[in-house]
Formats: sequence, structure tokens, C-alpha cells
Amino acid sequence: MIIFGTKGYLYQLAILTLVCGQCGNPAAHTLRKRVTKFTLFFVPLFPISTKYLTQCTFCGAEQKVTNEQAEQLQIQNAGGQGGQPHGQPEQQHHRF
Repeated sequence: MIIFGTKGYLYQLAILTLVCGQCGNPAAHTLRKRVTKFTLFFVPLFPISTKYLTQCTFCGAEQKVTNEQAEQLQIQNAGGQGGQPHGQPEQQHHRF
């Protein structure tokens, strides 16, 4: 029997002050990176997909951003903070 599936990881890359496209308020937005990895016997082996998104802390709206946009936002934010990104496991899906 072979056990395989996917596992998601969510990394917070930065906290930015932006004007929300949904509610129109200038609010803090979190820049996040979502990586889905293929697992074999519950061991993550390689990434299947990587997505970047921002989430408004005022209304909760999420917006997808490209890799280039995410890098640009990180560069703009680098002058203000020197923190490390933190990763948290997201949801775990396994197929048997």
C-alpha cells in the first residue's frame, strides 16, 4: 500500500499598509505565500504549486498577486522591518 497526497504550507512574508480594492480603506494587509507539496508516506517531497496573496485585515478580502508583484511588495517593505518570514502548516489532504 502506498500513501500519498498533498500538504499545504502558509508563510507570512510581510505586513503592508495598502488601500484595499474591496472596501477602499487604507489598512494593513498581510502578504502570504501558499505552497502545496506532494507527500509520500506523510513526508513532503516537492512543491506542486506556489501562490501569493494579500489579505486585508479590515474586511478580510483576499487578492491574488503574481510572483513579481510579491517580490516588489517585499522590496518596498524591506526598509521598514527586518523580520524573518514565519511558516505555518495549513490544511492537509491525503489520498490512499
